[in-house]
Amino acid sequence: MAETLALAPDASRKQRYEALSTRWKSLLGNEPNRMANLANAAAVLKEAFDWHWVGFYLVDKQRDELVLGPFQGPLACTRLHHGKGVCAAAWDEATAQVVPNVHEFEGHVACSSLTESELVIPIVSADEIVAVLDIDSVNRDDVSAADVAGLTPLVDFLGQNWKAWE
Repeated sequence: MAETLALAPDASRKQRYEALSTRWKSLLGNEPNRMANLANAAAVLKEAFDWHWVGFYLVDKQRDELVLGPFQGPLACTRLHHGKGVCAAAWDEATAQVVPNVHEFEGHVACSSLTESELVIPIVSADEIVAVLDIDSVNRDDVSAADVAGLTPLVDFLGQNWKAWE
């Protein structure tokens, strides 16, 4: 049975992260299907923070590229390649990418012309990047290191359970 978020409508972003940080296991931990869990994680983040686009790109080892996974938001780019865009930078550099203004990011891949800021965090399982969490906002300067810290419990939980989930 699905759990409701029940986040206070006037809660700050920090308070929302704090509320979610202890709930990822209860929200996702009883479902053994990876895609279902990624889909629900995207839905929770979209609902909690009202970002323009929230989703996952999964590493496709055979093609050596990122392929679109579960997401919430408008139509998205299906495949992303090394060296092109914020998602590829997070994958290539194995580090979170905080981009307050996508127009200043050389090589930004514009899947939506409405995106003004972007955050991408690699998901690591068994010392290997298996996916990235991608968040787009229609507001400039809407992402920061505080968002990386707030999303770390989710990203860690996904990475720890990645291999166990089919």
